[in-house]
Amino acid sequence: MSVTCTNENGTGIINLSGPLTAATVEAFREQLTAWQAGEPDVKNFVFDLSAVDFMDSAGLGALIAALKRITERGGDMKLACLQKKPRMVFEITRAYKVFEIYDTVEEAVKVAGA
Repeated sequence: MSVTCTNENGTGIINLSGPLTAATVEAFREQLTAWQAGEPDVKNFVFDLSAVDFMDSAGLGALIAALKRITERGGDMKLACLQKKPRMVFEITRAYKVFEIYDTVEEAVKVAGA
């Protein structure tokens, strides 16, 4: 799992690559938390999941924890580019009701920055 974070006009773009599973969530959390600490003005986030080919319940739990942390700080979190296998996890658990999911990062950024 690799995590790349960028600040695009005040919106945090979080690019995840690889499986988001019990084996990788700790690294994901640490990298995201460290980046957030260095960018305290960024409140809204778009998570680009185009390179996440697999996700388990621990991965979903990590995204829910990130959503909770971001909203507690007055921010917003969108998901973009959800792939077929991870999308099944969202459908089975009905997590799609918790997250705003967009087809493209650009679409999500537009809404996040609005």
